[in-house]
Amino acid sequence: MTSVDVFEQSKSVESVFVPQPDTLLSVKGLKVHFDIGRPGLGGVQKKVHAVDGVDFDLLHGRTLAIVGESGSGKTTTAFSVMRLAPLTAGTIHFDGIDLTGLEGEALRRQRRHFQFIFQDPYSSLNPRQRAGDIVRMPLSLQGIGSPAEQQQKVSELFSLVGLREDQQMQFPHQFSGGQRQRLNIARALATDPQLVVCDEPVSALDVAIQAQILNLLRRIQKERGQSFLFISHDMAVVEHICDDIAVMYLGQIVEHGSREDFFSRPLHPYSVALMSAVPTVVGGRERALNRIRLKGDPPSPINLPMGCRFAGRCPVKQAVCEKESPVLREVVPGHKVACHFVNAEGGQVVTPLDRQVANGYIREGVL
Repeated sequence: MTSVDVFEQSKSVESVFVPQPDTLLSVKGLKVHFDIGRPGLGGVQKKVHAVDGVDFDLLHGRTLAIVGESGSGKTTTAFSVMRLAPLTAGTIHFDGIDLTGLEGEALRRQRRHFQFIFQDPYSSLNPRQRAGDIVRMPLSLQGIGSPAEQQQKVSELFSLVGLREDQQMQFPHQFSGGQRQRLNIARALATDPQLVVCDEPVSALDVAIQAQILNLLRRIQKERGQSFLFISHDMAVVEHICDDIAVMYLGQIVEHGSREDFFSRPLHPYSVALMSAVPTVVGGRERALNRIRLKGDPPSPINLPMGCRFAGRCPVKQAVCEKESPVLREVVPGHKVACHFVNAEGGQVVTPLDRQVANGYIREGVL
Protein backbone atom coordinates (compact mmCIF):
# COMPACT_ATOMS: atom_id res chain seq x y z
CA MET A 1 0.00 0.00 0.00
CA THR A 2 1.37 3.41 -0.96
CA SER A 3 1.16 6.69 0.97
CA VAL A 4 -1.49 7.85 -1.46
CA ASP A 5 -3.71 4.84 -0.70
CA VAL A 6 -3.43 5.47 3.03
CA PHE A 7 -3.97 9.15 2.37
CA GLU A 8 -7.12 8.51 0.34
CA GLN A 9 -8.54 6.18 2.98
CA SER A 10 -8.08 8.77 5.73
CA LYS A 11 -9.44 11.87 3.95
CA SER A 12 -12.49 13.09 5.85
CA VAL A 13 -12.01 16.82 6.37
CA GLU A 14 -14.52 19.12 4.72
CA SER A 15 -13.48 22.53 3.50
CA VAL A 16 -14.38 25.36 5.86
CA PHE A 17 -12.28 28.06 4.22
CA VAL A 18 -13.19 29.84 0.98
CA PRO A 19 -9.98 31.19 -0.62
CA GLN A 20 -10.00 34.70 -2.02
CA PRO A 21 -9.40 34.91 -5.77
CA ASP A 22 -6.36 37.19 -5.46
CA THR A 23 -2.62 36.68 -5.65
CA LEU A 24 -0.56 36.21 -2.49
CA LEU A 25 2.80 35.48 -4.10
CA SER A 26 3.98 36.66 -7.52
CA VAL A 27 7.38 35.63 -8.89
CA LYS A 28 8.56 37.14 -12.17
CA GLY A 29 11.77 36.49 -14.11
CA LEU A 30 13.47 34.80 -11.15
CA LYS A 31 17.12 33.90 -11.76
CA VAL A 32 19.61 32.42 -9.31
CA HIS A 33 23.13 31.89 -10.67
CA PHE A 34 26.06 30.72 -8.55
CA ASP A 35 29.71 31.37 -9.39
CA ILE A 36 31.83 28.23 -9.47
CA GLY A 37 35.60 27.94 -9.37
CA ARG A 38 37.98 30.70 -10.35
CA PRO A 39 37.64 32.91 -13.42
CA GLY A 40 39.13 31.34 -16.53
CA LEU A 41 40.93 32.89 -19.47
CA GLY A 42 39.76 36.40 -20.16
CA GLY A 43 38.28 36.66 -16.67
CA VAL A 44 35.19 34.66 -17.62
CA GLN A 45 33.49 33.30 -14.51
CA LYS A 46 31.70 29.94 -14.74
CA LYS A 47 28.19 29.99 -13.37
CA VAL A 48 25.65 27.39 -12.32
CA HIS A 49 22.25 28.41 -13.70
CA ALA A 50 20.24 26.91 -10.84
CA VAL A 51 17.10 28.93 -11.61
CA ASP A 52 16.94 30.67 -14.95
CA GLY A 53 13.85 32.78 -15.58
CA VAL A 54 10.93 31.45 -13.55
CA ASP A 55 7.44 33.03 -13.42
CA PHE A 56 4.49 31.89 -11.30
CA ASP A 57 1.66 33.17 -9.10
CA LEU A 58 0.20 31.61 -5.97
CA LEU A 59 -3.31 32.55 -4.89
CA HIS A 60 -4.59 32.92 -1.34
CA GLY A 61 -5.59 29.62 0.23
CA ARG A 62 -4.21 27.43 -2.55
CA THR A 63 -1.33 24.99 -2.90
CA LEU A 64 1.13 25.23 -5.77
CA ALA A 65 3.40 22.23 -6.24
CA ILE A 66 6.75 22.57 -8.01
CA VAL A 67 7.98 19.21 -9.27
CA GLY A 68 10.88 17.83 -11.25
CA GLU A 69 13.98 15.67 -11.08
CA SER A 70 16.74 16.25 -8.55
CA GLY A 71 18.79 19.23 -9.69
CA SER A 72 15.93 20.87 -11.57
CA GLY A 73 15.98 23.95 -9.33
CA LYS A 74 12.92 23.27 -7.16
CA THR A 75 14.51 23.80 -3.76
CA THR A 76 16.60 26.76 -4.93
CA THR A 77 13.38 28.39 -6.12
CA ALA A 78 11.81 27.80 -2.70
CA PHE A 79 14.85 29.22 -0.89
CA SER A 80 14.79 32.26 -3.18
CA VAL A 81 11.13 32.93 -2.46
CA MET A 82 12.00 32.86 1.24
CA ARG A 83 14.95 35.19 0.57
CA LEU A 84 17.32 32.51 1.84
CA ALA A 85 19.25 32.38 -1.45
CA PRO A 86 20.73 35.36 -3.32
CA LEU A 87 18.75 36.57 -6.33
CA THR A 88 20.55 37.23 -9.60
CA ALA A 89 17.51 38.79 -11.29
CA GLY A 90 13.74 38.96 -11.09
CA THR A 91 11.16 40.14 -8.58
CA ILE A 92 9.24 38.57 -5.70
CA HIS A 93 6.04 40.27 -4.55
CA PHE A 94 4.36 38.95 -1.42
CA ASP A 95 0.88 40.25 -0.60
CA GLY A 96 1.61 43.42 -2.56
CA ILE A 97 5.03 44.01 -0.96
CA ASP A 98 8.20 43.81 -3.06
CA LEU A 99 10.55 41.48 -1.17
CA THR A 100 13.29 41.69 -3.77
CA GLY A 101 15.19 44.60 -2.28
CA LEU A 102 14.33 44.16 1.40
CA GLU A 103 17.24 43.63 3.77
CA GLY A 104 17.94 43.69 7.48
CA GLU A 105 15.17 44.70 9.84
CA ALA A 106 12.65 45.34 7.06
CA LEU A 107 13.05 41.76 5.80
CA ARG A 108 12.99 40.34 9.34
CA ARG A 109 9.63 42.00 10.02
CA GLN A 110 8.16 40.36 6.93
CA ARG A 111 9.42 36.87 7.79
CA ARG A 112 6.63 36.27 10.27
CA HIS A 113 4.27 36.13 7.27
CA PHE A 114 6.11 33.31 5.42
CA GLN A 115 7.68 30.27 7.04
CA PHE A 116 9.49 27.10 5.98
CA ILE A 117 9.03 23.38 6.70
CA PHE A 118 12.32 21.65 5.99
CA GLN A 119 12.79 18.26 4.38
CA ASP A 120 14.77 16.54 7.13
CA PRO A 121 12.89 16.36 10.45
CA TYR A 122 16.08 15.23 12.19
CA SER A 123 18.67 17.89 11.33
CA SER A 124 16.26 20.85 11.26
CA LEU A 125 15.71 20.81 15.05
CA ASN A 126 18.17 21.96 17.72
CA PRO A 127 18.94 18.81 19.74
CA ARG A 128 19.70 20.90 22.85
CA GLN A 129 16.35 22.69 22.91
CA ARG A 130 13.19 21.33 24.45
CA ALA A 131 10.24 20.93 22.09
CA GLY A 132 8.22 23.75 23.65
CA ASP A 133 11.14 26.16 23.32
CA ILE A 134 11.59 25.19 19.67
CA VAL A 135 8.01 26.14 18.85
CA ARG A 136 8.21 29.29 21.01
CA MET A 137 11.39 30.53 19.33
CA PRO A 138 9.72 32.31 16.34
CA LEU A 139 7.39 34.14 18.74
CA SER A 140 10.34 35.29 20.83
CA LEU A 141 12.41 36.38 17.83
CA GLN A 142 9.50 38.37 16.41
CA GLY A 143 8.50 39.81 19.80
CA ILE A 144 4.96 38.45 19.53
CA GLY A 145 2.92 38.32 22.76
CA SER A 146 3.78 38.19 26.45
CA PRO A 147 5.41 35.07 27.97
CA ALA A 148 1.99 33.86 29.12
CA GLU A 149 0.47 34.44 25.67
CA GLN A 150 3.40 32.68 24.02
CA GLN A 151 2.94 29.65 26.28
CA GLN A 152 -0.77 29.51 25.46
CA LYS A 153 0.06 29.71 21.73
CA VAL A 154 2.58 26.87 22.03
CA SER A 155 0.01 24.68 23.79
CA GLU A 156 -2.55 25.41 21.07
CA LEU A 157 -0.05 24.50 18.35
CA PHE A 158 0.89 21.24 20.04
CA SER A 159 -2.78 20.31 20.12
CA LEU A 160 -3.24 21.40 16.49
CA VAL A 161 -0.49 19.11 15.17
CA GLY A 162 -1.43 16.15 17.37
CA LEU A 163 1.23 16.35 20.07
CA ARG A 164 0.55 16.10 23.81
CA GLU A 165 1.10 19.13 26.04
CA ASP A 166 3.47 17.21 28.33
CA GLN A 167 5.76 16.58 25.33
CA GLN A 168 6.80 20.24 25.42
CA MET A 169 9.49 19.29 27.95
CA GLN A 170 11.01 16.56 25.77
CA PHE A 171 14.05 16.87 23.51
CA PRO A 172 13.97 16.10 19.75
CA HIS A 173 15.69 12.71 20.16
CA GLN A 174 12.74 11.55 22.25
CA PHE A 175 10.34 11.97 19.30
CA SER A 176 9.75 9.67 16.33
CA GLY A 177 10.37 10.91 12.80
CA GLY A 178 6.71 11.75 12.22
CA GLN A 179 6.46 13.53 15.57
CA ARG A 180 9.53 15.61 14.73
CA GLN A 181 7.95 16.70 11.50
CA ARG A 182 4.80 17.65 13.43
CA LEU A 183 7.07 19.71 15.64
CA ASN A 184 8.53 21.38 12.55
CA ILE A 185 5.01 22.17 11.33
CA ALA A 186 4.04 23.65 14.71
CA ARG A 187 7.13 25.88 14.64
CA ALA A 188 6.33 27.04 11.10
CA LEU A 189 2.77 27.96 12.13
CA ALA A 190 3.75 29.81 15.31
CA THR A 191 3.61 33.30 13.77
CA ASP A 192 0.38 32.60 11.83
CA PRO A 193 2.06 32.96 8.43
CA GLN A 194 0.10 33.51 5.25
CA LEU A 195 2.52 31.35 3.23
CA VAL A 196 4.16 28.07 4.23
CA VAL A 197 6.87 26.67 1.98
CA CYS A 198 7.13 22.87 2.28
CA ASP A 199 10.38 21.42 0.92
CA GLU A 200 9.62 17.71 0.40
CA PRO A 201 8.20 17.48 3.93
CA VAL A 202 7.35 13.76 3.75
CA SER A 203 10.21 12.31 1.69
CA ALA A 204 12.21 11.25 4.78
CA LEU A 205 9.24 9.47 6.39
CA ASP A 206 7.80 6.01 5.91
CA VAL A 207 4.56 5.45 4.00
CA ALA A 208 2.04 5.44 6.85
CA ILE A 209 3.58 8.54 8.47
CA GLN A 210 3.63 10.32 5.11
CA ALA A 211 -0.13 9.95 4.89
CA GLN A 212 -0.59 11.31 8.42
CA ILE A 213 1.51 14.40 7.68
CA LEU A 214 -0.26 15.04 4.36
CA ASN A 215 -3.64 14.81 6.07
CA LEU A 216 -2.42 17.19 8.76
CA LEU A 217 -1.28 19.76 6.17
CA ARG A 218 -4.60 19.54 4.34
CA ARG A 219 -6.56 19.98 7.55
CA ILE A 220 -4.47 22.99 8.60
CA GLN A 221 -5.02 24.65 5.23
CA LYS A 222 -8.77 24.05 5.32
CA GLU A 223 -9.10 25.39 8.85
CA ARG A 224 -6.62 28.27 8.75
CA GLY A 225 -6.53 29.27 5.08
CA GLN A 226 -2.78 29.30 4.57
CA SER A 227 -1.22 29.08 1.12
CA PHE A 228 1.35 26.32 0.53
CA LEU A 229 4.27 26.21 -1.89
CA PHE A 230 4.92 22.46 -2.02
CA ILE A 231 8.25 21.18 -3.37
CA SER A 232 8.31 17.51 -4.32
CA HIS A 233 9.46 14.86 -6.77
CA ASP A 234 6.68 12.42 -5.82
CA MET A 235 3.92 12.88 -8.39
CA ALA A 236 1.51 10.57 -6.56
CA VAL A 237 1.71 12.71 -3.42
CA VAL A 238 1.48 15.95 -5.40
CA GLU A 239 -1.72 14.82 -7.11
CA HIS A 240 -3.53 14.70 -3.77
CA ILE A 241 -2.06 17.79 -2.07
CA CYS A 242 -1.87 20.51 -4.73
CA ASP A 243 -4.35 22.78 -6.51
CA ASP A 244 -1.90 23.85 -9.21
CA ILE A 245 1.33 22.35 -10.49
CA ALA A 246 4.48 23.69 -12.13
CA VAL A 247 7.01 21.31 -13.71
CA MET A 248 10.65 22.42 -13.65
CA TYR A 249 13.45 21.16 -15.84
CA LEU A 250 17.01 22.49 -15.61
CA GLY A 251 16.05 25.75 -13.94
CA GLN A 252 12.98 26.58 -16.02
CA ILE A 253 9.25 25.87 -15.81
CA VAL A 254 8.19 23.77 -18.80
CA GLU A 255 4.52 23.30 -17.87
CA HIS A 256 2.09 25.02 -15.51
CA GLY A 257 -1.58 24.25 -14.98
CA SER A 258 -4.30 23.20 -12.60
CA ARG A 259 -4.16 19.78 -10.98
CA GLU A 260 -7.21 18.59 -12.92
CA ASP A 261 -5.83 19.66 -16.31
CA PHE A 262 -2.31 18.43 -15.68
CA PHE A 263 -3.09 15.00 -14.33
CA SER A 264 -5.84 14.36 -16.86
CA ARG A 265 -3.50 15.24 -19.73
CA PRO A 266 0.08 16.46 -19.33
CA LEU A 267 1.23 18.27 -22.46
CA HIS A 268 5.04 18.60 -22.34
CA PRO A 269 7.01 15.42 -23.25
CA TYR A 270 8.97 15.74 -20.01
CA SER A 271 5.74 15.92 -18.00
CA VAL A 272 4.46 12.81 -19.77
CA ALA A 273 7.66 10.98 -18.81
CA LEU A 274 7.27 12.04 -15.17
CA MET A 275 3.67 10.86 -15.13
CA SER A 276 4.49 7.53 -16.71
CA ALA A 277 6.93 6.83 -13.88
CA VAL A 278 4.26 7.14 -11.16
CA PRO A 279 3.85 3.69 -9.55
CA THR A 280 0.40 2.20 -9.17
CA VAL A 281 -0.80 -0.65 -6.97
CA VAL A 282 -3.16 -2.21 -9.52
CA GLY A 283 -1.46 -2.91 -12.84
CA GLY A 284 1.80 -1.39 -11.67
CA ARG A 285 3.98 -4.01 -13.32
CA GLU A 286 2.19 -3.75 -16.64
CA ARG A 287 2.44 0.02 -16.56
CA ALA A 288 6.16 -0.17 -15.77
CA LEU A 289 6.64 -2.18 -18.95
CA ASN A 290 4.75 0.41 -21.02
CA ARG A 291 6.24 3.68 -19.92
CA ILE A 292 8.29 6.48 -21.39
CA ARG A 293 11.90 5.93 -20.41
CA LEU A 294 14.14 8.96 -20.75
CA LYS A 295 17.67 8.25 -21.89
CA GLY A 296 20.75 10.10 -20.77
CA ASP A 297 21.23 12.77 -18.13
CA PRO A 298 20.14 16.42 -18.09
CA PRO A 299 22.66 18.85 -19.62
CA SER A 300 25.12 20.64 -17.38
CA PRO A 301 23.65 23.72 -15.66
CA ILE A 302 27.03 25.35 -16.28
CA ASN A 303 27.22 24.83 -20.05
CA LEU A 304 23.61 25.10 -21.17
CA PRO A 305 22.69 23.92 -24.68
CA MET A 306 21.13 26.08 -27.33
CA GLY A 307 17.42 25.74 -27.94
CA CYS A 308 15.18 23.62 -25.77
CA ARG A 309 17.01 22.28 -22.72
CA PHE A 310 15.06 19.04 -22.90
CA ALA A 311 15.88 18.41 -26.58
CA GLY A 312 18.79 16.06 -25.85
CA ARG A 313 16.46 13.63 -24.05
CA CYS A 314 13.20 14.31 -25.84
CA PRO A 315 11.93 11.30 -27.82
CA VAL A 316 10.02 13.52 -30.29
CA LYS A 317 12.45 16.39 -30.85
CA GLN A 318 12.89 18.06 -34.23
CA ALA A 319 15.61 20.23 -35.70
CA VAL A 320 14.14 23.50 -34.47
CA CYS A 321 14.22 22.23 -30.88
CA GLU A 322 18.03 22.32 -30.84
CA LYS A 323 18.17 25.86 -32.25
CA GLU A 324 15.34 27.85 -30.69
CA SER A 325 14.31 27.93 -27.05
CA PRO A 326 10.52 27.55 -26.61
CA VAL A 327 8.59 30.15 -24.62
CA LEU A 328 6.22 29.21 -21.80
CA ARG A 329 2.86 30.15 -23.30
CA GLU A 330 -0.80 29.55 -22.59
CA VAL A 331 -2.20 27.01 -25.05
CA VAL A 332 -5.57 26.72 -23.32
CA PRO A 333 -6.95 28.92 -20.53
CA GLY A 334 -4.95 28.33 -17.37
CA HIS A 335 -2.57 25.76 -18.92
CA LYS A 336 0.89 26.84 -20.05
CA VAL A 337 3.58 24.80 -21.76
CA ALA A 338 7.05 25.48 -23.19
CA CYS A 339 7.11 23.33 -26.33
CA HIS A 340 7.28 24.36 -29.98
CA PHE A 341 4.81 21.70 -31.09
CA VAL A 342 2.00 21.86 -28.54
CA ASN A 343 -0.82 23.82 -30.16
CA ALA A 344 -4.57 24.23 -30.04
CA GLU A 345 -5.92 22.95 -33.35
CA GLY A 346 -9.59 22.60 -34.18
CA GLY A 347 -10.62 23.24 -30.59
CA GLN A 348 -8.30 20.52 -29.24
CA VAL A 349 -4.74 20.57 -27.96
CA VAL A 350 -2.34 18.54 -30.09
CA THR A 351 1.08 17.47 -28.76
CA PRO A 352 4.13 16.05 -30.56
CA LEU A 353 3.38 12.68 -28.96
CA ASP A 354 -0.07 12.72 -30.55
CA ARG A 355 1.46 13.35 -33.96
CA GLN A 356 3.98 10.55 -33.58
CA VAL A 357 1.25 8.10 -32.60
CA ALA A 358 -0.98 9.26 -35.45
CA ASN A 359 1.84 8.81 -37.96
CA GLY A 360 2.57 5.31 -36.73
CA TYR A 361 6.13 6.04 -35.59
CA ILE A 362 5.50 4.90 -32.03
CA ARG A 363 3.02 2.76 -30.22
CA GLU A 364 0.92 4.79 -27.81
CA GLY A 365 2.45 4.82 -24.33
CA VAL A 366 5.78 3.31 -25.42
CA LEU A 367 8.83 5.22 -26.67
